[in-house]
Amino acid sequence: MSRHGQPIRIAAFAALLALGGCALFAPPVNTRGNLVDPGLLGQLKPGATTEAQAQNLLGSPTTQATFDDRTWIYVGQVTHPRIGRLPAVTRQEVVELHFNAAGVLTTVRHYDKKQAKRVAMAPGTTPSPGGSTSILEQILGNIGHLAPPTGLNGGP
Repeated sequence: MSRHGQPIRIAAFAALLALGGCALFAPPVNTRGNLVDPGLLGQLKPGATTEAQAQNLLGSPTTQATFDDRTWIYVGQVTHPRIGRLPAVTRQEVVELHFNAAGVLTTVRHYDKKQAKRVAMAPGTTPSPGGSTSILEQILGNIGHLAPPTGLNGGP
């Protein structure tokens, strides 16, 4: 082995070590909900798969449709934090399974991030019971309402 190739090997090894350390500073990835594995989803056969088989394969659904218990919905999302902003959505998907009255799968629908629709927040506020007090009223309102200490220094 020549002495000329050794500095190149040492530099390459140092570069690999430095790049490996960069993973320590990567933001954590958060998985929320139930992401359905595409391989398992492919095993579902409309007209043949039953509710019990679907649940054994995919697990319990995230929710069921509001007015139709025969529609199961699996919702999943992968996010990572961003400094000073809401988390970034890396992957998002919804899988909808519909079963007939006999409990047999009729349709499978898959929605990803591309089909997501932005929904604006409703303007205004929600009324709630009770009054509104200022911070000063909250601080001064508790003066005299504190119970005296008991049993610490020969008190009652």
